[in-house]
Amino acid sequence: MSTEFKQAIESAVQEKKLSTDSAENVGRLMRESKQVPRMVASIQELVDTCEWEELNDRFFRTLAFGTGGLRGRTIGKVVTKAEMGKPTALGRPEFPAVGTNCMNEGNVAKATQGLVNYLKKNFPGQPPRVVFAHDTRFFSREFAELAAKTVAAAGGTAYLFSEDRSTPELSFAVRHLGAQAGVEITASHNPSHDNGYKAYFSDGAQIVEPHASGIIREVEAVREPNLNPQWEGGGKVVSIGAEVDEEYQLGLRELILEEEMLKKEGKALKVVFSPLHGTGGRIVPEMLARAGVKVLLVKEQEKGDGRFPTVKSPNPENGEALAMGIELAKKEGGDLVLATDPDGDRMGVALRNRDGEYELITGNQIGSLLAAYRIDRMRAKGWIQLGQEKSCCLIKTFVTTDLQKEIAAVAGIRCVETLTGFKYIGEKLGIYEKQAGGRGKMGAEEWRKKRMEKSTFFVFGGEESYGYSGGDYVRDKDANGAVLMFVEAAAWAKSQGRDLLEEMDEIYRRHGLYLEKLGTLEMPGAEGAKQIAQAVESYQSRPPKVWGGRKVVGVIDFEKGCHRDVEGQEIPKERMLIFDLGEGFRVAVRASGTEPKMKCYFFGKRKVGATEDLGRAKQELAGELNELWSWTQADAKKRAQGEVR
Repeated sequence: MSTEFKQAIESAVQEKKLSTDSAENVGRLMRESKQVPRMVASIQELVDTCEWEELNDRFFRTLAFGTGGLRGRTIGKVVTKAEMGKPTALGRPEFPAVGTNCMNEGNVAKATQGLVNYLKKNFPGQPPRVVFAHDTRFFSREFAELAAKTVAAAGGTAYLFSEDRSTPELSFAVRHLGAQAGVEITASHNPSHDNGYKAYFSDGAQIVEPHASGIIREVEAVREPNLNPQWEGGGKVVSIGAEVDEEYQLGLRELILEEEMLKKEGKALKVVFSPLHGTGGRIVPEMLARAGVKVLLVKEQEKGDGRFPTVKSPNPENGEALAMGIELAKKEGGDLVLATDPDGDRMGVALRNRDGEYELITGNQIGSLLAAYRIDRMRAKGWIQLGQEKSCCLIKTFVTTDLQKEIAAVAGIRCVETLTGFKYIGEKLGIYEKQAGGRGKMGAEEWRKKRMEKSTFFVFGGEESYGYSGGDYVRDKDANGAVLMFVEAAAWAKSQGRDLLEEMDEIYRRHGLYLEKLGTLEMPGAEGAKQIAQAVESYQSRPPKVWGGRKVVGVIDFEKGCHRDVEGQEIPKERMLIFDLGEGFRVAVRASGTEPKMKCYFFGKRKVGATEDLGRAKQELAGELNELWSWTQADAKKRAQGEVR
């Protein structure tokens, strides 16, 4: 580093344009990157042009390998000349963003080396075996190849999908191939400038304790990751693809409950589907065709494209992402519109109502419809017989609608609640499988009966953020499977002369009107991360006694004390709070684990009679939740600024 460079950094720190942590990380990376001229050139350019805000965002911390892996920007807000290099297809920079807080080769190599070191300790005497998949995002393929080579260089076997594949298929492949771990390169539904690294253990679920802490320690211990791993001898990279696809498709088929009905109604049902430029196109069209369902693809969104050019965000939770699908449905008379996010683990839905218009439904409503349908048909088919209910379970997160708990309770089925994150649902499935002694070569029917007899039969699981699972063939949320389950539910309703919007209203009348609202406060960058932490800590240390005019009658702080689920398993500590406002109202507050956001979940309930105006009741209850959110926004901003003492 030149004297001028050092002086510029020191002056920026003194003038508080650059944080001390950022300055230290800049200096360290400059020293470690001497052999990579483009990295040095990128940092030098940002300093020369006084891009202090950009440097702070890139260097205020080292991108932490959390319990789910990594996620961060892979393309900076400011792209340097060295990073742009020779623009590649779709105008992507040639190289990812330089920075300790960026998703780049250094952090991918470091994460993979740490994972390999942990596997060697946890599976002594065995060479590492890791499956790698990736979505359609910028740099996903390069990162997956680098990670695979890192495993091979350590004497292990890396199974690398030949092309983009979904997160649930990665989860499936880990167990199918008998691997010790798996990694999906994806940032899920984040904006196009992000990418990430999702780590899975041998059970096919995202890593949980004690493995999470062990892997994190090993990752943090890696000092100089190898950006150009070479291997010889026992290490190898094995290309996989179609053969795993076929086995995964067989697992998906086990989700179907009413096969003959689906074949009959599927010919008339018009399903519009969009993969939103992601991995869904690899599996969904073929899956639906095999089930006998007519599918209309949104051609403009069919091909993988890391720009996600036709949407503001490739997030099926947002109505805007389904707009092109809805337009196609209007032209073709589609019954429903389905979309999946880039890595194929979330599904969004729009349904045609009796007036021919298309209504978006929430993740809570999707999950409730699927839970009610699957419980009803399993009982009707004799899969769940009288007296067997307690051997069955529905799993949901604490921030998912209590309507699903009510549906399960009325059916006599156990409802297990977990922290936010499908990894906890995946962990439960692993426990149930172990208790049952493993599936082995059993068929679906024999395996179901064995779980009921020896352990627990998993009926359905989901979370409000548009993630669902209906079987234990995967250990993560599966949008491919969710599409199949939802299409079947729609076909069944049609066979009964109804639609799913009418089914939803019937569920409300039977169990009560439950509505929810998600409020998000986004605070990007280094300063934003600090404010989010400060706001959540404020709710812990100085909880309000009255929330939006409603008295707080109870508070659960999941970071303090010991909390257990209905099965007696201890719930891991997490900085999340749930405030009970009485009369079926509550608010949950937590910092997002993957995005620079603080999330607030609002829940409301009221009884509705058989003749009550349901539309009016929905408006009134939604209005009450909106009022709570308005009050919360003002209160949370004060807490983020340190004004509540």
